[in-house]
Amino acid sequence: METLVLVLQEEPILSFALLLGVILVVPLLFEWLRLPGLVGLLAAGIALGPQGLNLLTAELPTVQLLSDIGVVYLLFVAGLEIDLEQFRQTRNRSATFGFFTFAIPLLVGTLIGRFFGFGWNSAVLLGSLFASHTPLGYPIVSRYGLVKNEAVLVTIGGTIFTDIASLLVLAVCVGIHGGEFTIWSLLGLLGSLLIYAAAVLFGLDWLGHRFFRRTGSEEGNQFLFVLLALFVAALGAQWIGVEKIIGAFLAGLAVNDVLREGPVKEKIVFVGSVLFIPVFFVDMGLLIDLPAFVQTLSSIWLMLAILVGLSFSKYSAAQLCQWLYHYTPAQKLMMWSLSLPQVAATLAATAVGFQVGLLNASVLNSVIVLMLVTATLGPILTSRAGAQMAMQEEQAQLTPPVDPAQEKPRPPQDSYVVVVPVANPETEQNLLEMAALLAKHEQGRIVPLSVATGHVHMDAPSLQASLEHGEYLLKRAVEFCQQFEVQVTPLSRIDSHIAQGISHASREQKASLIVMGWSDTTGLRARLFGNVINSVLWATHCPVAVARLQHPPHKLQRILVALENFRSQSARSVRLAQILATANQAEITLLHVCPSGTSEPDRHWLEAQLTALAEQPSPASGSRLEVKVLVSDDIVKTLLKEAEGFDLVVLPSFRRRNRSGGLSFSDVTTEVLERLNSSLVMLGEPLELGQ
Repeated sequence: METLVLVLQEEPILSFALLLGVILVVPLLFEWLRLPGLVGLLAAGIALGPQGLNLLTAELPTVQLLSDIGVVYLLFVAGLEIDLEQFRQTRNRSATFGFFTFAIPLLVGTLIGRFFGFGWNSAVLLGSLFASHTPLGYPIVSRYGLVKNEAVLVTIGGTIFTDIASLLVLAVCVGIHGGEFTIWSLLGLLGSLLIYAAAVLFGLDWLGHRFFRRTGSEEGNQFLFVLLALFVAALGAQWIGVEKIIGAFLAGLAVNDVLREGPVKEKIVFVGSVLFIPVFFVDMGLLIDLPAFVQTLSSIWLMLAILVGLSFSKYSAAQLCQWLYHYTPAQKLMMWSLSLPQVAATLAATAVGFQVGLLNASVLNSVIVLMLVTATLGPILTSRAGAQMAMQEEQAQLTPPVDPAQEKPRPPQDSYVVVVPVANPETEQNLLEMAALLAKHEQGRIVPLSVATGHVHMDAPSLQASLEHGEYLLKRAVEFCQQFEVQVTPLSRIDSHIAQGISHASREQKASLIVMGWSDTTGLRARLFGNVINSVLWATHCPVAVARLQHPPHKLQRILVALENFRSQSARSVRLAQILATANQAEITLLHVCPSGTSEPDRHWLEAQLTALAEQPSPASGSRLEVKVLVSDDIVKTLLKEAEGFDLVVLPSFRRRNRSGGLSFSDVTTEVLERLNSSLVMLGEPLELGQ
């Protein structure tokens, strides 16, 4: 064992390979055990560190380098997650909530620190750890369609105040700890920090816009520019005497408007999330003194004080905003749940405070417990609040709940267009049959589409072969569709990317729907560069039905439509199922799963919503409709159990650009897609403005 340790210390590549293995395997194992992958990384650090196998130490050059990059990347991504557009909509109320949710936790945390014998500097730093927050429940908010609710906008906007203010307190505390403290040194530090922040925020924003305009679509150079801006800002912060994570956070805010949403931002976040940030969490595990951690758990008073103090102070801030702005109890719960989790800025600031000696091991261990508890409790409370708020918003509408016939003016009969990209002969017929049933009912047409990837030389043999193969697939598609007596307009085109060709052609043809076959979405290449489905979902203007059909549509007997919420667009999924049911009078079941805390009146109201959907004038005459409302906190398990025995599951999903810059769906949708074995159709709705 000692020989292996010496080899690891002398051979950086070996320690790097060990870290990669940990990052790849451990989170997957813990997620399989239904535990957060983050806990696995911390546990791996403890197991491989001085308290375990002693294979890795925080002093190894490889670990130090990657962990240092990870901590600045963590705060950089936190800056990117700030939605500046949403912040501008509610900046005054966001500033008020930001002040409350910063000042009250700061005061409570400082008092706790003083009570347990910390000096004023350490106590104030402990209070600042309470003040920041990470809105982990945002994907749940999106699932319920509440991203435009004022309470949500105010809470998300308040993050910019809490994170900046907390990092400023960290800078002052570390500056005081590092030298002789005078009022003049404090004013000098604040002044230099103010000048530096202005230079980063405005300078990088201006320079970034000019650089991106000049480079156009050169994603590689843009990626390198952003990374250079990140590390220059971090070094600049150290140069003026504050921690580098402050510069990283400011850099994230500065390039936020420059990057917006797109492939460069996706790749930047991807690199950090799969490599540097996980190494930082492993390094945090290496720093944990296991005997001291156990002692902290056995002497729980400090830990309990931190947990209770944080929860009380965040709740008080939400309560004050409820009184001031007359929010509902559900909105108050939403604000509390979104501001409760302590992850990114809190953990980074704790690591800095521990490394400079301002915080001891007991605080470090307590903050790790705090992070695990709040990261678990926050999303649970967000789900409860989201369910209540969604029902309140629906009940506030005096019109009937959902009317598929009225949700959008029906297009003229000759304008309904279904685009079907043809590439795989094995799945082509089922997709075309599904498209034919839809187009025939709407009296529209099908556009079988073949896209060949362009070359620099248009006479390249590979391009010619691709075109000929596409023409063969289109000919087969036309012959197959003729039996359904529906108009068919085959289309072949050349484009630089397959997904781009599909999106462009669909827009040019004024498509009403795109029908695509399933493909792999979990491989490393798909995660890094995206795949055709993700890219089309990102860019297209119309709904996209992603289908995995194990049997022809005309053989479907039982169809399950799982509805997560009752947005008006959900009616399109019901309509799609009804049309598919016309082939052989199939049975349709509308299913909604609500949390166990849902009251009896609310459950009856949910049943009424589904019944209203089922009783709308059905386009599928003779199909049998059933309504089911189930109560369960494990939505995924319930959906998977109910899906047994059904020939097809229709899963509506509302795609959004997440706060890390990528394309994502709700957590329920993602897990169901991964675990469902039967035929399915995921109907991805167009991206809503403001999400």
